[in-house]
Order: sequence, then structure tokens, then C-alpha cells
Amino acid sequence: MTIPDRPAAQARFAGLELLASSVLLVDGSDRVRYANPAAENMLDASLKSLSRQTLGALFSNGDELAALCDQTRLHQYADLRQDLALVRPGRETLHVHSIASALENGEVLIELRENVQQLKLDREERFLDQSQANKELIRNLAHEIKNPLGGIRGAAQLLELELPPLHLSALKEYTQVVIKEADRLQTLVDRLLAPHRKPHIVGDVNIHEVCERVRSLVLAEFPNGLTIRRDYDASIPEFRGDKEQLIQAVLNIVHNAAQALAGRIAAGDAEIVLRTRVARQVTLAKVRYGLALDLHIIDNGPGIAPEIRDRIFYPLVSGRDGGSGLGLTLAQTFVQQHLGMIECESRPGLTDFRILLPLP
Repeated sequence: MTIPDRPAAQARFAGLELLASSVLLVDGSDRVRYANPAAENMLDASLKSLSRQTLGALFSNGDELAALCDQTRLHQYADLRQDLALVRPGRETLHVHSIASALENGEVLIELRENVQQLKLDREERFLDQSQANKELIRNLAHEIKNPLGGIRGAAQLLELELPPLHLSALKEYTQVVIKEADRLQTLVDRLLAPHRKPHIVGDVNIHEVCERVRSLVLAEFPNGLTIRRDYDASIPEFRGDKEQLIQAVLNIVHNAAQALAGRIAAGDAEIVLRTRVARQVTLAKVRYGLALDLHIIDNGPGIAPEIRDRIFYPLVSGRDGGSGLGLTLAQTFVQQHLGMIECESRPGLTDFRILLPLP
């Protein structure tokens, strides 16, 4: 067998070398004869390595792709298209839209395009499952902590009452530490349980009233060095929701952004942008909506640390010293109660939190 040579392949398939989509050429025996650079990158293998294998060996379910090639050879005058989930041992499954076209001598040209929408749906499904598991864990853990906390606080108070007057002033300090720490933990437990206790008060909500309320609250706390710029789409309609929950959700994100901008606030060039748009044909939690609110909260801060970027919505995960790690968890919970979702993209100089909510 002659192993394909990259320069020779480049001469024959010069037009395919610069394509962003992955292209494979297989012969009549389904052996790879050519792969463009995008395919090498997608499959994490060189043309020399790929040429030693058949389609059936590239993937655990490669027979599905091989069957598509066989069908293409039988219908030589039509491109065959199919969505496939190509399983690779020890690696993430590739969700692709495949287009197969028959050439001469039984050869088939296969174009593979990553199915971004499917990847997004899978990521959302994993996130929702994890979010639900976190909620159950938080509820159970909070209730388990709450009961002994009351006993600890009560015992410390009784102990303080039994202290002899001679040692009261010296020992009261220690009982007060126990009582205050118990109160602090009780406050934390109450915050953990708050989203599940608070009634969902539904009314007409104007998202720009929510943004303006948040803007005024944050600027009152950070009056100097911070600019909060508005970029509103006035055509966005009102929708049914809990206004106070949405204010709290947006406030938690904007307040976190303001705290992350401490260095730029000191320099006087900190900026947060509140941008509203209408998104069309959006899928949220496997439900398709014709219209959705697309709210972006963008700051020019240092970005989120890479080691916590995938966990920022988990409870008790914080990128700031002294942070409780509950702000984003509560924000995501409140948005999910409105059938929406929060996404985040971050890099140094730009962090973008995106809130998507279905519109009527």
C-alpha cells in the first residue's frame, strides 16, 4: 500500500486544504487516502497515521460512516447527508453533520462538520443535571447543619448563664465566639435555602426597569471610577416573572463584576455594559422558543481564573478572597426558575455573562 504524501495530496486537493470543515477521502475499501488539515486537527492524527486505518477502525461505531459510504456509491448522483455521533475510545464523542459524495473508482469524499447545536444541548443537559443534584445536596446538607446549630447556640447560651461571676468576664468572650459563629453559619444556611423557600411572585416584568434598578444600586456603592453603560433594545416586550428574583440575579452578577474591577476602578477606567437584545429560535432545556431575551453583562476586568471557570455556578466556589461563593449559584437558580439559562465567556480584559429568558 502506498502511504499518501502530503505534497501530492495538496496538489490534487488544493481547494480543500484551507477549508474549516473536515474532509476525508476514502477508497473503495473505505481506507483513508486523504485528510485535510481540519480533519487532522479534529481527529488528532496526521494523514500518515490516518492512512493506515479504515473508517471502521477510526471510530468505535465507524460502521455507521462506512454504511453511509456504501449508500453513496449506490446513489452516485446525490450527496448523502446524515447526523452522526462518532464514538472515539477514551475521547469525547464527536457530534457531526456528515456529507458524503461519490467520486471515481469507488472513492467517496466525506465532509464532517461539528454539530455545534448538539454540543450545546448536551452541555446544557449536563449542567441542568448537575444543577439539580447540587440543589438536592444543598437542601439536605443545610437541613442537616441547621438542627445541630440550634443546639450548639443554645448550649453556649446556657453555659454562659452558668459561669461563676468570678470568671464571667474572662470566659464570656469564648461563649460569645461560639454564639456569633453559630449565627454566622445560620445566616449561610438561610442563604443556601433562600431560593427554595422564597415564593415565586409572578407579574409583568420590564427588563430595563430591572437593569436600571441594579445600575443605581451598584453605582451608589461604587460612585467613582466605574462606568455602567446602557445598550438597550427598547423593542423588548414585557414578560411574566418574579421581578425581585430577577433584580437579585442581575445584581449578583453586576456586583461580582464591580468587585472584580477593583484595580480598574482605582485607575478610573472600569466599565460594565448592560446590553439587551432579542434572540430568535433559542433552545433552552430542550424546549424551542421563537423569541428570547438576550441580556449581556460585560466587564473589562481581569477575567475569571481558568481553574474555576467551569465551576463558577457551583455553590461555595468563589474567585475572590472572602467571597461566599453563593452569588452566581443563586443567580442561576433564579434564572432557571424563569425557564432560562446563564452562560459565561471570559478572557483577560472581557468577561461576558449572558442571561437567556423565553419571551412571549
